[in-house]
Amino acid sequence: MRQRLLLMTALAGVVVIVAVIRAAGGAASAAAPAPAAAADPSDPLRDPRERHLAHIQQLTFGGENAEGYWAPDGKHLIFQSKRDGAECDQIYMMKADGSDAHRLSNGKGRCTCSYVFPDGKRILYASTFLSGDACPPSPDYSKGYVWKLYPSYEIFTANLDGSDIKRLTNNPGYDAEATISPDGKTIIFTSLRNGDLDLYTMWPDGSHVKRITKELGYDGGAFFSRDGKRIVWRASRPKTDAEIAAYHELIAESQIRPMELEIFVGDADGSHARQITHNGAANFGPYFFPDGKRVIYASNVGDPKGRNFDLWIVKDDGTGLEQITYNESFDGFPMFSPDGKTLVFASNRNGKVQGETNLFVADWVE
Repeated sequence: MRQRLLLMTALAGVVVIVAVIRAAGGAASAAAPAPAAAADPSDPLRDPRERHLAHIQQLTFGGENAEGYWAPDGKHLIFQSKRDGAECDQIYMMKADGSDAHRLSNGKGRCTCSYVFPDGKRILYASTFLSGDACPPSPDYSKGYVWKLYPSYEIFTANLDGSDIKRLTNNPGYDAEATISPDGKTIIFTSLRNGDLDLYTMWPDGSHVKRITKELGYDGGAFFSRDGKRIVWRASRPKTDAEIAAYHELIAESQIRPMELEIFVGDADGSHARQITHNGAANFGPYFFPDGKRVIYASNVGDPKGRNFDLWIVKDDGTGLEQITYNESFDGFPMFSPDGKTLVFASNRNGKVQGETNLFVADWVE
């Protein structure tokens, strides 16, 4: 969904991965955490070590809110949320100050991965509503944490008010995790249509579908760079016979176990792909800096138990790793505003109950 990892406590589809991190290695291994400092009463939601963030503001209060992404006007955010009595996520939009939150999806099925077209006239999201009004069943975690790839997920567009829903994909397997190129001409998404989880591109009307990744393993959560020439995404690459067999077994059941995901960058057509993290952790939600030279993403690499996700940045060559957030629960789904001055992200910080996830914005400080 983008399941852009959907890795937070108690968030529908966003559950904390309780994984033990393997030994970190390579250019993007975890940096040593900064020492704690006294809290700043003028910015109470910010850990003093979070030097790149300022004036953190909480936009939602209570419940499960995630995947907040900027509209091209920089004045609105589209996001997924369980509220208004909904049993699973629906798509909402609100002003950038958190006001005027209103539902855009039809209230049926489970929704995820919303995005606004660059012209600001239509929205994009995935939903299961064609298979029924009810939420699809939750995954069975009796054998460990898995991510369910609901085959009923299809990708849709709609007007900015949610009307005029148009179906783009028509595939018996999973289709979701869609975003759009800056020129509005190309949608990139993840699909299971050929027996493996790969990235595909298509035109905004759903035509001209093209597979752009072909290595075995999960590829998903892709975003374009500001110039539209490159993409960044997360991927798993099973290598041993046991890993490959386990992956195929889960895929046959429309599931994956996303314990180890690395960040990749490449050209917009999928060529010249290269891995820029090498830590064996769950790295997800990558997004390019406005200049395209760095990537911000979420990872649990800093927590030996794998429960705590923080935001990190790394250069697009895999060097220059730096930890950005230090909240002791979950920070994820970062995205820069169109002018590059403000970061939106989801977090468990300041929650009234365990697992509560809200959306926050902060000024970015170099």
